[in-house]
Amino acid sequence: MKTYLCGLLFLVCAAPALAADANWRPIATDLLKSEKTGFGGLCGIVVNHQSGDLWVNLSDRGMFHSGDRGETWKRVSNTQPTGRTETPGCWLLNPTGKTDKMVTALVYGSPIAVSADRAATWRYLDKQSCHVDWCAVDWTDPDPKFVLALKHETGGLLLASSDGGKSFAEVGKGYGTGWVFDRQTAVVATVESKEMPKPRLLRTTDGGKTFKPCGDYSPVGRNSAQVLPKWRAGVLYWLVDGGLIVTADKGETWKKLGEVKDAQYGPIFGKDAKHLFVLTKAGVVESTDGGAGWTKPLAPPQAMKGIGGLSWLEYDPTNDVLYLMKMGSDLYRLARGK
Repeated sequence: MKTYLCGLLFLVCAAPALAADANWRPIATDLLKSEKTGFGGLCGIVVNHQSGDLWVNLSDRGMFHSGDRGETWKRVSNTQPTGRTETPGCWLLNPTGKTDKMVTALVYGSPIAVSADRAATWRYLDKQSCHVDWCAVDWTDPDPKFVLALKHETGGLLLASSDGGKSFAEVGKGYGTGWVFDRQTAVVATVESKEMPKPRLLRTTDGGKTFKPCGDYSPVGRNSAQVLPKWRAGVLYWLVDGGLIVTADKGETWKKLGEVKDAQYGPIFGKDAKHLFVLTKAGVVESTDGGAGWTKPLAPPQAMKGIGGLSWLEYDPTNDVLYLMKMGSDLYRLARGK
């Protein structure tokens, strides 16, 4: 009985940790009022986990930067990719942390765009990469050659490039999200379709020419284009029906870390490899044991009117700050433990 009570007390004390400060604060209100945005308004966010620098994308206005956690904003440049981001995670900072390179896929507007100078200037891949939900590149290569992308509203049409986006070939339909590990190796999900009636994971080791099954998992999301996998220190994390899975051997084998109920997006990495956040339908949950256990959900701000398929979550481990938005909402900041 004593052991049971101690365990119960631990759970009661541990669960509210995420909600120590439940005061979500809108921080882009004035920015959104001052900018004449296109459809969707606020449509993307990324955070540099080493510095805490924050960027947002405003539809048809481009990227804005904040170095003070959203207190002030500055448009990065007058030369910006036109259009808007949409699928959460389709705007990426180099996950290795070795460079400031960004890659962004735009649902409407410019082709896939790459910046090496914190969004100040951009180069564009071939026009075939216009109107895509997401893209994945080989971050191990200073000049990435292998690129995957998914065309928007085309039945899951997957594109592959072996020349750094100068040209693309059609792999086929029925695909969801994916990740590129190196110049030859990548994994992609399939979605339920006429072409592929059973969702699963596929792996290529020849640069996208052929794919073989590597796991009977179905990534969560409206059509699996909504939940991209996340990479950290050689390990790829993927939210699938039934929980969170990982691979440390470039998709050859997978391991389940734990259950995550009603997951929508993530995981977002925290202060170390065992510190994770996931956005669920009920709000933000947190794990400090590598995904084995999770806190009770921290509800989103009421003004967001719930968590939708186009909701984004980010975290600044330098300042212990969570950011939350969905396309068309304000950007909300939660300063924890302060």
